[in-house]
Amino acid sequence: METLNCAGQILDLSTPKVMGILNVTPDSFHDGGRYLSEQLVIKRVEDMLNSGADLIDIGGYSSRPGAEHISQSEEKKRVMPFIRAIVWEFPKLLLSIDTFRSEIAREAVEAGACMVNDISGGNLDAKMFGTVAKLKVPYVLMHMRGTPQNMQENTHYDNLISEVVNYFRIKITQLRELGVNDVIIDPGFGFGKSVDGNYKLLHRLGALSILECPILAGISRKGMVQKVFGKDDANALKGTMALNLISLLEGASVLRVHDIKEAKDMVALYSRLLPQ
Repeated sequence: METLNCAGQILDLSTPKVMGILNVTPDSFHDGGRYLSEQLVIKRVEDMLNSGADLIDIGGYSSRPGAEHISQSEEKKRVMPFIRAIVWEFPKLLLSIDTFRSEIAREAVEAGACMVNDISGGNLDAKMFGTVAKLKVPYVLMHMRGTPQNMQENTHYDNLISEVVNYFRIKITQLRELGVNDVIIDPGFGFGKSVDGNYKLLHRLGALSILECPILAGISRKGMVQKVFGKDDANALKGTMALNLISLLEGASVLRVHDIKEAKDMVALYSRLLPQ
């Protein structure tokens, strides 16, 4: 699948796309607390678009390991006013809602979002798959064990790649039966995996191509980078750039990142390797 239908706009994935991260939370691991006013959010969106972001993923629930669980009403209060403001200011923007709650997904799409990014793959809200089917929007299906609060308590797999592929195969079948046509798969780097597991997954990312769905790689500044290079900001960025390029070489169609320009640079380098 090389295209996605985003509320009537066709997103062509024959060239990889860059998804900008916009966390409107006080506690996300990299940018938590930075964008908590409408003025700051609009400026951040503008900056990301000027840097070349193809779409933007907004979320109001921090999913970093051990993050505090918040209520649906709190998540809604954090994210919905900003979605409305963004859509008003940038009506042609492709906006994704990062949530595992079907009610928030529904409200966000009705307010102008055109994609749902669910870290739980429908496991934390039984109504999510049916809701996405009714909304008729692309769905990012991620692999995660447990919840953000406990996902790092069990990172052992007998065969990580096989388990991830089988997980996706079952979920994709369920989604197809409901009529969800545009499914993007995200292997969930850092979600219920050890550092070694993350690198094994990256090394074998191409194995997911058997599922015939676009692959999203969300590696940006995560622990698999910082635990190798340390938490120095410059090193985290350099490590992210290197792993993003590897992701592209292994078949990723979407890079979910904090640093837009640098990700676009990696896409440009990768594109030079393609047949002209």
